[in-house]
Amino acid sequence: MATLTLRGVRKSYDNSVEVIRGIDLDIADGEFSVFVGPSGCGKSTLLRMIAGLEDITDGDIHIGGQRINDVPPAERGVAMVFQSYALYPHMTVGENMGFALKLAGQSKAEVKAAVGRAAEILQISHLLERKPKALSGGQRQRVAIGRAIVRKPKVFLFDEPLSNLDASLRVQMRIELSKLHQEIGNTMIYVTHDQVEAMTLGDRIAVFNGGRIEQVGSPLSLYEHPANQFVAGFLGSPRMNFIPCTAAADGASSLQLRVDSAGSLSLPGGLPAGTSAQLVLGIRPEHLGIGRVEQGLAARVDLLEHLGDSIIVHATLRGTNHTVSLRVPADHASLGTGQDIGLVPQASRALLFNDSGSALALH
Repeated sequence: MATLTLRGVRKSYDNSVEVIRGIDLDIADGEFSVFVGPSGCGKSTLLRMIAGLEDITDGDIHIGGQRINDVPPAERGVAMVFQSYALYPHMTVGENMGFALKLAGQSKAEVKAAVGRAAEILQISHLLERKPKALSGGQRQRVAIGRAIVRKPKVFLFDEPLSNLDASLRVQMRIELSKLHQEIGNTMIYVTHDQVEAMTLGDRIAVFNGGRIEQVGSPLSLYEHPANQFVAGFLGSPRMNFIPCTAAADGASSLQLRVDSAGSLSLPGGLPAGTSAQLVLGIRPEHLGIGRVEQGLAARVDLLEHLGDSIIVHATLRGTNHTVSLRVPADHASLGTGQDIGLVPQASRALLFNDSGSALALH
């Protein structure tokens, strides 16, 4: 079993700068877990603590039920794939992949067999005699992953492994990593600041912010039911629109919201008792439609981004400086910059946040 358990894990530098602030997390055997968050939020530091490359200030880390706080990195049963590939330039692909096994004293036949199996999985058998300088970025990353596979670790750790690749190659490598996980079934932890990678790769996502985990869950559950504004705004592209509003009337079955002079709208349900009337409406671009000016919220088009299959519309709400984005089908060809429109939210997909940024559950 390669379960991973973190309890009260903290990391401080010089006993003053705390970068990991009490992490509790359970990762199941065989799970593909993604740590996502902005640069400097502590996700890579935590990964290095799991690998044993950073000391733990406080707390416990267990792999397969064994406490590994004081276990040397080489004995933890983990293998780490770095952003920089870290290949030896004077060695061939095969020698790079088998180097750790050679150091461990395995025979040439055992090393060759392990390297051959990993190369076959990654479809790089034809590259085993080449040097790293003769490889593309994607091929080098496959070699780095292969070097980890041959060690047969309990847990794979990936630290932003695709950030040096161009956009099209990143998409291809995401597919390859998903296939790899399905084939070998090991526990994997993947660190990224790219929310698209997080949404497409992870069985579960842990969203980091300021050394803490804001929320953990499946990609769809975090996307549809974020715990707060940070999670809601971090996942999704274009990002969720956040519109300040006021609860004008709270009825038994519906809630009336006023958005300055742009207009008002009604949401099903009522506010929890004691909630302030000052709220933030959260609505994703794909959940906003375009109607007549007198419908929904009045706005003026600022910019159109034509993406082929759709158009991203950027607009400013009337009488405010609040900008919103919406995604509409490409057949909205009559839209033009400076045009007055009405924004019609899908009320059932709208979210509300209180003045501290927490999501509200309407009743």
